[in-house]
Amino acid sequence: MATARRSQICLEETQYYHCISRCVRRAFLCGNDKFTTKNFDHRKGWIVKRIKQLASIFAIDIAAYAVMSNHYHLVLHVNREKALAWEDQTVLKQWTLLCKPKPVVERWLTGKI
Repeated sequence: MATARRSQICLEETQYYHCISRCVRRAFLCGNDKFTTKNFDHRKGWIVKRIKQLASIFAIDIAAYAVMSNHYHLVLHVNREKALAWEDQTVLKQWTLLCKPKPVVERWLTGKI
């Protein structure tokens, strides 16, 4: 059974988290795939760019990262002070850098509500 994030993360205990994401079924993220003989090294740049983009949107700092052939590791620091300093409008503006806002959010951000 899955555990809720609020039960897994305690910023009072630690603000640093080691996260891993792994490919399945012998899929290759980067490097040489011995089964298809294809090289996927070009993806590493995409992944690093995306990691940095996401860190700039959220109140998360990247302490370290490693992109391997079929997985990657991130050591993340939750910048709690930065997040707590954000007002509601800042949170919504940051979120809309990643996701298309709902019409009601667009109206609220532009002051039409």
